[in-house]
Amino acid sequence: MALEAKTLANFEVNFTGKSLVKAAVHSPETHILTLSNLDLLSGRFPITYFFFYPTPQDQNFTTIIDSLKSSLAQTLTNFFPFAGRIVQNPETNEPQIICDNTGVLLEEAHTNIPLNELNFYNLDQFLKAKLVPTDKDFPLQIQVTVFACGGLLITFTFDHALGDASSFGKFLLTLSQIATKKAVTCVPDHTRYIRARIPTTYNKSLDEYFVACTLEDIVNIPTKNILLKRLYYIDATSVDRLKMLACKDGAKRTKIEAFSAYLWKIMASVMDKSHENCKMGWLVDGRNRIFPNNQNFKNNYIGNVLSLTFAESNVMALKNGSVSDIASIVHEAISHATNEAHFLDLIDWIECHRPGLMLSKMVLGRGGAALVVSSGRQFPVGELDFGFGNPVLGTVCTTIEKIGVGYVNQRESAKRDGSWIVSAILWPQLVDALENDCEHVFMPMDVKYLQP
Repeated sequence: MALEAKTLANFEVNFTGKSLVKAAVHSPETHILTLSNLDLLSGRFPITYFFFYPTPQDQNFTTIIDSLKSSLAQTLTNFFPFAGRIVQNPETNEPQIICDNTGVLLEEAHTNIPLNELNFYNLDQFLKAKLVPTDKDFPLQIQVTVFACGGLLITFTFDHALGDASSFGKFLLTLSQIATKKAVTCVPDHTRYIRARIPTTYNKSLDEYFVACTLEDIVNIPTKNILLKRLYYIDATSVDRLKMLACKDGAKRTKIEAFSAYLWKIMASVMDKSHENCKMGWLVDGRNRIFPNNQNFKNNYIGNVLSLTFAESNVMALKNGSVSDIASIVHEAISHATNEAHFLDLIDWIECHRPGLMLSKMVLGRGGAALVVSSGRQFPVGELDFGFGNPVLGTVCTTIEKIGVGYVNQRESAKRDGSWIVSAILWPQLVDALENDCEHVFMPMDVKYLQP
């Protein structure tokens, strides 16, 4: 802890430039993009993806910035809503995207320490160190920070109304392809054509999990526990070992199901006696479910296509159960949302509760102790070369200070060797339990785990 305090005290970020990058080609007429039903379920949370790069060869900072601006302007021609503004519709109180090419905010900064002295583990400290822009007027903000060694950090902060992880991954991959003069693989579809059925119908169980809310409700989520933001490394052997434990007795379980089972078991071990049960949730992407035969929707749709499903289990049963037993509970819970009927019902439920925003009751802090698991296994990381090499680390975090659940996001490391980087928002007891578990699955992120 003393080392962390020293690092923060000596760490300075000096801003040296700020600009707006607009789409290179855009319509002279302002276009208003109405959000889909599933967009209204996004919570408007700011989502930040950050990528660390070693010192670029044969390029100075000015050249890098100029090149990035050029690639970004071309990318925004296809992703034009990302250069717009998000405002409240005065009649419906729902957010809408004004596609007027206001531009993306790009900030430039320098730090006084080398990259290898940064505390990668403590995301709370990282977010307080002015490495992530927080101007709410821009739905997409980018900051490029150069370290004393010449290494770089690029952060991309998106308003969740713009889309989900799949959408942001397509944007970043397109930016990388344009920067490196490769063929662009995504032709973005901005129609937001997810619509409710006529007449609407839905399973009444959705009333138990979701609720209409306001932006004020989201900003003021009650938090009963202190939440710590941390970054972890999980090596490939640990990932494989967990899957082997989950697949005992011939069961077929995914890596994320095995990972969830292990997490849930550890979570149960730190629950106090006042909790007879505890809950776990999973974010599920509906791109393969809503229109299963529509390849354009699967590959190119930009927007939110997510649901959140939860399961509840007895604390003692989780403590005493095997990873295989718990993985079976996880598998069944996730299967409830990985189908067309669930998503069509959810779209109709939102339609019946409009106008306004919607959110999971658990995320709003209205359902007891819960931990949400999100998988970014298909999110690009190691391949994101923006013209000056491949990253040594890439992950996600958020600047929000209040959330009603613990949260864990897993994705492949930049090493592309089967190891994972896990970004987490957890209460202190769970942090201690994971870091002190005899299996040593969660390793606090350190420079030694960076892709060389």
